[in-house]
Order: sequence, then C-alpha cells, then structure tokens
Amino acid sequence: MSEDTFISHLVELRDRLLRALIAIGIVFACLFPWSSELYDLLAHPMMSALPAGSKMIATGVITPFLIPLKVAAMVAFVVVLPYVLYQAWAFVAPGLYAHEKKLVLPLVVGSTVLFVLGIAFCYIFVFGVVFQFVNSIAPASITVAPDIEQYLNFVLTMFLAFGVTFEVPIVVIVLARMGIVSLEQLRVIRPYFIVGAFVISAVVTPPDVVSQLLLAIPMCVLYEFGLLLARFVVKPKEADADYAAPSDAQLESELDRIDAERK
Repeated sequence: MSEDTFISHLVELRDRLLRALIAIGIVFACLFPWSSELYDLLAHPMMSALPAGSKMIATGVITPFLIPLKVAAMVAFVVVLPYVLYQAWAFVAPGLYAHEKKLVLPLVVGSTVLFVLGIAFCYIFVFGVVFQFVNSIAPASITVAPDIEQYLNFVLTMFLAFGVTFEVPIVVIVLARMGIVSLEQLRVIRPYFIVGAFVISAVVTPPDVVSQLLLAIPMCVLYEFGLLLARFVVKPKEADADYAAPSDAQLESELDRIDAERK
C-alpha cells in the first residue's frame, strides 16, 4: 500500500512538472517571433547610458541567435511563474494541515510578488544609475561596446541577486512564525545583519560603490519591514514568553487554599 502511494505521488509530480513545462513552452513559442525585440528591451538601460550611435557586439558565431532565445525563455518563465507555483502548491497542499495552508499560500504569493518587484526595481532603477555611473567615469580614450552574452550574464546575476534580496521579509516572517528565532533576537542581531548585507552586496554586485549601496540599503530596509510584519503573524505563545509557569509547590499551595475556602 505504501509503495503504491509513493508511486502515485511520483506520477502526480511528473504530471505537474509536465504541465509547468508545457505552459512555459507555449508562452516561449508565442514570444519567439519577438525575441530580438525582447533583447532590445532588456538592453535599453545600457544603450541609454552609451553615447548615441553605440551598439553592442557579439563575439560568438551563433550568439546573435542564441542570446535572444535565452531572453525569450527567461521572460516565458517569469510570465508562467504563478502557474508553476500553483502546480507546486497543488502537489504539497493535500499533505498540509489547515493552519499550514493558511500560512503557506500567502507566503507563496508574497514571495512571488516580492521576487518580481526585486527584478523590476533592478531593471527600472538600479541599471540606469549603475550604467550611467560606470560610463561617466570611463576614460575618453576607449569605446564602450559590451558583448551581448556577457551583458545577459550580468543582467541575470543582478536579477537573481535583487529578486532573492527582496525575499528578506519572507525569511524574517517564517523564522519568527515558526519560533526558530524570536522577534527580540531578530532585533538584537540587526547590526550583524547590516554588516552581512554590505558583505553580500560586495560579493554579488560589480566592484563599484553605487551598485553595492543599491543592494545593501534595500536589504536593510526590507529587514525592518519584515520585523514589522512579523509582529502580526508571530505565534501567540511568543507574546507570553516572559510568563513564568508556576511550580508544582505553588500549584499545590493554591489548591490547598481553594479547598480551605470551600470548607
């Protein structure tokens, strides 16, 4: 019986993965004719920072064909991400208790929204500031002509960094809600988190102060936002953490007093 149940779970997992992949494939097929336009849209922040008439270069033989396809696949995944997460949710939901479902579903939706917001913040605000800063300090004796493959790798790294960074409130809420770390402990480690945020930003961003600040500062702000939200979802027992349970002797004495009053 247990083996049949395990196999049925594997079959269901396979079916849901296939549904997610088919959905991504359908959206990708629809976006394929506009893959070049999608790359131009992705390259807009860089091209806006370059002098008029500048263009990117492609050093590979088939790179001008492959890179736009990768961009189209990336956009298709982001578009289908809610459906992919729904498939994951539908797979694990039957094994969750009612109170766990009430917690997991908002966290899945919230983490998706925050991840997309992180990508949007990086594309709309960070890229414009960073590219303008880098090109403004470039020597006049050089011509800036970024390679399209290296640019895509840089963009994906930055998107991932900011998308994960915007998940900080979710991590804080989960830690506090599950009782792994108390709210007071999260407040105490705030200075260490700030230092860690600047260390992480120095590792995952280009070696310039502007991009490091643009990642570290939002991370610190989102940590405070997570602390604020965690106050509303923390377990009730945490609010009574300072309450000391009476000892057995105190309970026995109280029972004796009640019996004496009854007599």
